[in-house]
Amino acid sequence: MTTTSEATGQKLTAKGLATRERIVRAAAGLIYEQGAQNTSNEQIREAAGVSGSQLTRHFPTKESLVRAVLAWQADNIVTRHQAPELGELDSFAALRRWADSYIASKDMLRGGCTFGSLAAEVVKNEPSHRDAVADGFGRWQALFRRGLSTMRERGELRPEADPTALAHLLTAAFQGGALLDQAAGDSTPLRDALYGALAYVESFAPEG
Repeated sequence: MTTTSEATGQKLTAKGLATRERIVRAAAGLIYEQGAQNTSNEQIREAAGVSGSQLTRHFPTKESLVRAVLAWQADNIVTRHQAPELGELDSFAALRRWADSYIASKDMLRGGCTFGSLAAEVVKNEPSHRDAVADGFGRWQALFRRGLSTMRERGELRPEADPTALAHLLTAAFQGGALLDQAAGDSTPLRDALYGALAYVESFAPEG
């Protein structure tokens, strides 16, 4: 994928790409900790180790940087869901491993879902980012939908199982459980939400 500068529309050199990546990473970390509204350009500049002109060259507005962070976080979510141990998320065992990997994550207690936390904030405060949020969730849900469709084709789920509805269920259980984890400082809500969702998915397994 070719990356361009938001400010100039020009293709970036390797050095420019590295600078842009450093800015996005720094911004993502700060926004995850304190929210987009409470993160200033000066904080981002200092964390990334760039000048004000470098920051403006790549991201002329705060909105353009937030969109880049949304895309970056969505990429990370998709990449994590494609880990070798999860395969194509096309078995009950793989879905259980997916759930367990997040239940055991201390990051969920600290700041919740990296993508979902930012998505919830910007959808309310910056409606213009709704398409970027929808795209991120859509890519995420597509992974579940594809795996569940494969399971249905193999006969591991009954024909009436709806992969799209089940994908919505899994992501909704994850997001709700992650928020409750963050509020409680305890992984029990996420565990209960995900295991409950998985039990419902498993209820579509053929009898016998």
